[in-house]
Amino acid sequence: MNEQIYTNYRLQLPDQELLGTLVVRDGEIADLQPGRVAQGQDGQGDYLLPGLIELHTDNLEQCMSPRPGVQWPLEMAATHHDRDLAAAGVTTVCDAIAIGDVTPTSLRMTNFAPMIDLICQRQESGRFTVDHRLHLRCELGYEQVAEVAAPYLDHPLLSLISLMDHTPGQRQFSQLEKYKEYYMGKHGVSAEAMDEFIQTRLQAQIEHADQSRHALVELAQAHQVAIASHDDTTVEHVELAVQEGAVIAEFPTTLAAAQTAHRHGLQVLMGAPNLVLGGSHSGNISAMELIQQNLVNIISSDYVPQSLLQSIFLIAQKTGQPLYQAMRLVTSHPAKAIGLEGDRGSLTIGKRADLITVHDDGIVPHLTAVFSKGQRVA
Repeated sequence: MNEQIYTNYRLQLPDQELLGTLVVRDGEIADLQPGRVAQGQDGQGDYLLPGLIELHTDNLEQCMSPRPGVQWPLEMAATHHDRDLAAAGVTTVCDAIAIGDVTPTSLRMTNFAPMIDLICQRQESGRFTVDHRLHLRCELGYEQVAEVAAPYLDHPLLSLISLMDHTPGQRQFSQLEKYKEYYMGKHGVSAEAMDEFIQTRLQAQIEHADQSRHALVELAQAHQVAIASHDDTTVEHVELAVQEGAVIAEFPTTLAAAQTAHRHGLQVLMGAPNLVLGGSHSGNISAMELIQQNLVNIISSDYVPQSLLQSIFLIAQKTGQPLYQAMRLVTSHPAKAIGLEGDRGSLTIGKRADLITVHDDGIVPHLTAVFSKGQRVA
């Protein structure tokens, strides 16, 4: 029997904070009790939380392409990505793999299959330090998106697909100037080529988006894969997602969209970078504004893994919520959204010992240890 004892920690339980002791046996939480015991790791009053659960991060892509035009070796990129997540306290991740893109020269057009294959191989062989799942980010304006996605719909690691439409002038990029700024800066589209680029994207949406959406929804429903809408802006966007059976509304861009999603029972997901930076870099709704109106269910680190932990301390600080309540947005709620709440997402006897310990100095909370199934990984 393999046993570890963690005592004198501020345990963040599902419905309370308890200064006490947690016991791990053979990779599972075996006991929880108030008070300090004479043996084990003394936390000296630091926090002990469930490991964080991430549903939407493109960090692997960033590790593969750390600068425009640079392609890092995939094996190394996957290792760096996995360690980034562990170092951020993420113990379960849905790696967001883009199927299709808006730029024909993008690495997303060719790298999705090698990325998926490598994630699956490493997960199955135990070479990752944290638990990896798949999230297919399906760009509706890409003609072959449903055809490419179809073979993966019955994959055992697939937890989520999102229906994405980054056409200029709507959703995330309702403000055309923000669209131009983003693609000229990140993708190197010249100012002279931008007008033609925009027209090409508008035409692709007209020709392919509706057909792609219908095909992907049918595939997801047939294989019982959770669907997420993406960047909903209007009431109509959300109502369409509801009709299609979506369970998550990723990054709604307006108050009206978030309110409608909440009213229909969708799990509203917002970005931790939005919280840390105090607003959206695209000029959309503030995540904190939605949180203050109790409209957010899940937080995602999106493109900055380290922002996930920081976000829940910000929420607790600015709203007065206890930490055990704020942490649900990055633990039990995302676990439930993808059907994993039975074995992770809370400090509950019998669940996986996916744990993080945190010291908060009042400036920036920082991780002191990360455990996956009871084994220290960071």
